[in-house]
Amino acid sequence: MTEGNERKIIWAGRVVSVIAALPFAMSAAMKLMIHPEVVKGMSHLGLPEPLIVPLGVLELLCVVVYLIPRTSFLGAILFTGYVGGTIVTHLRLGESVYPQVALGALIWLGLYLRRPRLRKLLWSA
Repeated sequence: MTEGNERKIIWAGRVVSVIAALPFAMSAAMKLMIHPEVVKGMSHLGLPEPLIVPLGVLELLCVVVYLIPRTSFLGAILFTGYVGGTIVTHLRLGESVYPQVALGALIWLGLYLRRPRLRKLLWSA
C-alpha cells in the first residue's frame, strides 16, 4: 500500500471516529446540563435521576479518551462497555438496539482505519 493511500485511510478513520463520538459528546453535554428531555428519558429507561451527571461524565470521559490518539484503543474498549450497557437497557424494555450496535461498530471501524498497527495485527495471521 502506498503512503498516500495509507494517509487517506487514516484520515477516513479520523472522520469516522469523530462522527461516531459526536452523538456521545452531545448526549454527555445534555446530561451535564440536566436537560428535561434527559430526565424524561432516564425515567422511561427506569434509571434513577441521580445517575444523570455521573453518566454524562462517563460519556465525556469515553469521548476524550477515544479521540486522543495515544489512548484511542482504551477509549474504544471503554465505549464498548458503555454501549453494551445501553444495549442491555434497551433490550430489557423490548426496544430496538440497532442504533447502539451501529454506533459500537462505527467506533471500532474508526479505530481500525486510523490505527495501521491494528490493521496489520488483524490481517497478519
